[in-house]
Amino acid sequence: MREITKFYIDGQWVEPAEFNIVDVINPATEKAAGHVALGTAADVDAAVDAARRAFATWSKTTVDERVDVLNAVVAEYQKRMGDLAAAVTEEMGAPSGLSGNVQVPIGLAHLMTAAAQLPAFSFSEDRGSSRIVKEPIGVCGFITPWNWPLNQVMCKVAPAMATGCTMILKPSEVAPFSAAIVAEIFDAAGVPAGVFNLVNGDGPGVGTALATHPGIDMVSFTGSTRAGIEVAKNAAPTVKRVAQELGGKSPNIILDDEDFAKNVAGGVAAMMMNSGQSCNAPTRMLVPASRMDEAAEAALSVAPTLTVGDPTSSVRMGPVVSEAQFTKIQGLIERGIAEGAKPVFGGPGRPDDLPTGYYVRPTVFRDVTNDMEIARTEIFGPVLVMIGYDSLDDAIEIANDTDYGLAGYVSGKDVDAVRDVGSRIRAGSISLNGAQLDPVAPFGGYKQSGNGREWGDYAFDEFLEVKSLLGYGA
Repeated sequence: MREITKFYIDGQWVEPAEFNIVDVINPATEKAAGHVALGTAADVDAAVDAARRAFATWSKTTVDERVDVLNAVVAEYQKRMGDLAAAVTEEMGAPSGLSGNVQVPIGLAHLMTAAAQLPAFSFSEDRGSSRIVKEPIGVCGFITPWNWPLNQVMCKVAPAMATGCTMILKPSEVAPFSAAIVAEIFDAAGVPAGVFNLVNGDGPGVGTALATHPGIDMVSFTGSTRAGIEVAKNAAPTVKRVAQELGGKSPNIILDDEDFAKNVAGGVAAMMMNSGQSCNAPTRMLVPASRMDEAAEAALSVAPTLTVGDPTSSVRMGPVVSEAQFTKIQGLIERGIAEGAKPVFGGPGRPDDLPTGYYVRPTVFRDVTNDMEIARTEIFGPVLVMIGYDSLDDAIEIANDTDYGLAGYVSGKDVDAVRDVGSRIRAGSISLNGAQLDPVAPFGGYKQSGNGREWGDYAFDEFLEVKSLLGYGA
């Protein structure tokens, strides 16, 4: 049993202000894997005080000094990659192969990218007689989700640390194990006290306290659009900066050519990674309406490879994260059937051989229309909808007919056509012909998928204020 009953504040593990311990459920067993303390506004106050004290000195460090600290964190992170992978599998159910080969390495990639790009980043420039400088915004509050825990923590923490900010992290109380190891990594790396602070808790107890706190200069939130709206409302009275990476319902346009079946199969497999629990998952597959039968056959060919089971074994899919998530997904699958969508494979209920655990049958629907609830709601599970289009213009119109704009996907043999279609999708990150995410490319959304950008040196600007020194060169 893992016991995460203290918070990391001002370089020390400290007792919470109030004793409120809850179970952390392993989604594969439905049993407690450990316990986590839930913090309060008093714990946030203590962390903010520490972060503000540390900011006075950390913000004045040189680029070289911060690079050295980031590299020390990288070295300690590399020592703990096995521990991190085991924690991710236990806390949120990612298969061990996914945890070890993707979940943990992507967190390392953000740290290494920040350390590599920081020396070349310009913090000042002269324009005429004025000098324009970029200065760290101050103390940052980070609220991160459970689905890609190390990615979401490090794509905030690494650029904030690189630019001279201090921070308080509130990871998801559903999956707190890996974040506790992150705090141990920062401690072992010698990150100065107060630069990084960890306060566990839920949204009402700690998330709201971070968003409303007058001593916090910026809040960066990743999660649902509904929760993001509440964070923005809570932050508004103190006029702090709010950066948000929110939900998605991303289109995957499959072009009408001889690679069609291969691209459909690849899109189905990509959708099911992490049990569909990715904000940028290619959840809406757009195929030529005349080839819907062929698309269904190609999707069906993938079904036998989507093995579901114990995430510590060599399966492709583990459970979804919680009972609440399982129940939501089941309701939306049933809603899709009621709306007239036709399952190609999958459907309601658990896989027959998995009576225990929050396992969902990977599901593909065909003959979906873009006005159905399953085409408009972020399901956040292994559920793909296939929508027919009559022309490329029609496909692009359907792709953009959504409240979201986080990601998009285009696949086809004609590279010029793929590029053209990708340029017409209104979303922040477009993957062409199966291109993988790039840690130096900016990541973020249009519309209700959020604001601001993470990843690479584009993330640096999110943590900087711009100051004009007029007459500096006179």
